[in-house]
Amino acid sequence: MSMLTPPGLGGKYRITGDKYPRMRRPRHRRRLVLAGTSAIVALGLAGWGTMQLIDVFSGESGKKLAAAAGRKHGCKTSSTAAMALPKPGQITVNVYNATPRGGLAKTTADELKKRGFLIGKVGNAPAKYDKKIQGAGILLGSPSAWNTSLTVLGTQLKGAATKTDSRKTADVDLLLGTTFTKLNVQKDADEALATLVSAAAKNSACATDPAQQPRTPSPQPH
Repeated sequence: MSMLTPPGLGGKYRITGDKYPRMRRPRHRRRLVLAGTSAIVALGLAGWGTMQLIDVFSGESGKKLAAAAGRKHGCKTSSTAAMALPKPGQITVNVYNATPRGGLAKTTADELKKRGFLIGKVGNAPAKYDKKIQGAGILLGSPSAWNTSLTVLGTQLKGAATKTDSRKTADVDLLLGTTFTKLNVQKDADEALATLVSAAAKNSACATDPAQQPRTPSPQPH
């Protein structure tokens, strides 16, 4: 009888031989659960980090970084694109006299032509403006000319108001008001125009120079 056979048991319940049953170690389910949880948390953090990077480079944070980069390099950043100023030779100006004094439109148009502007129509102002402009004058053009042609023309006449209308053409109007006497001195006008061109070129460089813009990460294939 084997030593493992309980007293009183024998026959078919008797344990014989020298091989014994082996007990399995309990499976570590707790470790498996913890490992799975850790993997899920890691994936979640990775996804959150990716979203933060996207927000930094494409959202409001990206705009703040761009503004900070612009200040670092002496750039004046804005929400609008840097304006491209045309040269006087690319601007057609219609000159209208809205005053009771005769000859102002022609003499003013001749002076603008000497300064490089193209001259279109010359004559008396339409009834809507004739003798109704109290200041030095009005610069009038399409909305697209607001920060371009009208800005350049504005360097020639101090105190002129700038307005837009519904025209689709690129030409602009100079309507001479009751207090108009003459255009700005050409030296002063040239200096004002040079300042505008320099500022526009600087803003354009800030907007297009990759060295002054935050790098946007390349999209990864899914």
